[in-house]
Amino acid sequence: MHSTTRLEQTLPVPRRFLRRILIALGLCLLTGIGGTIGAGYILARPANRPVGPPPSDLGAVDVSIPSTSGTTLAGWFVQGRPGTGGILLLHGIHADRWALVSRARFLHQAGYSVLMIDFQAHGQSPGKHITFGYLESRDVEAAAAELGRRLPGEPLAAIGISMGGAAIVIAEHRLPFKTVVLESVYPTIESAMKARLVENLGPAGGLLAPLLLVQLHPRLGIWPRQLRPIEHVADLGVPVLIMSGSRDNHPTPAEARALFERAHEPKEFWEVPGAAHVDLHEVAPVEYERKVDALFERYLH
Repeated sequence: MHSTTRLEQTLPVPRRFLRRILIALGLCLLTGIGGTIGAGYILARPANRPVGPPPSDLGAVDVSIPSTSGTTLAGWFVQGRPGTGGILLLHGIHADRWALVSRARFLHQAGYSVLMIDFQAHGQSPGKHITFGYLESRDVEAAAAELGRRLPGEPLAAIGISMGGAAIVIAEHRLPFKTVVLESVYPTIESAMKARLVENLGPAGGLLAPLLLVQLHPRLGIWPRQLRPIEHVADLGVPVLIMSGSRDNHPTPAEARALFERAHEPKEFWEVPGAAHVDLHEVAPVEYERKVDALFERYLH
């Protein structure tokens, strides 16, 4: 012990200083690795909770829908005027069907039938992990098929919020929608993960994004290339309304516009003034309902 102390005292000052820096950097790296492992667990862990009965004013009924994601989806169905059409509503990450109730109300008042679901590992739908749109895309396919069975021959559309919109875009099979609304959808999982870390850890968090991304396959069995809506939005083949907040950080306005640019015509883009990554219907309900109602009136009727 005595000899080690004497040796350290004989080291030049710059070397001792460099050694301390390296130790500090090593501790920061270990802290960052631990933090990203924890962040990966938090982001992917199930967001299950009791949902309770539907709002009494909607007249909704409980539905159970088997999905190839490996679960049975819990949801609510609201019957509209016959022949008007049906709308599938899809929530974002860590939410459930209650986040969709205000949209369901205005759509039902316009005469549409509405189906709201809890994605796998959300609300009252069982699931082992949230998969950021991958398994959830199979839930979209199952719910769309269920809506078609309940409304044979009627036109269908969908509104997807954040992860819900990504699940629409990356669905493997062609969906039966005449038009879709995509709200605050990330362009790639790489940009989404980086934005989450920057939001929670500051600018240095972006440097740790690769440590979060490498967990996707060993933890969830997903490769990052399977979660890139920007590479599939052109395949939707239907008119699309893309909206995002002007103060959103995931996606940023530039990323939202890049997603829009890759979509095929006919398409429309709405940047909601002053909105971050929040409920856009709640921020600007009048304009939101005007735009969505006009879209559905044009393409469903």
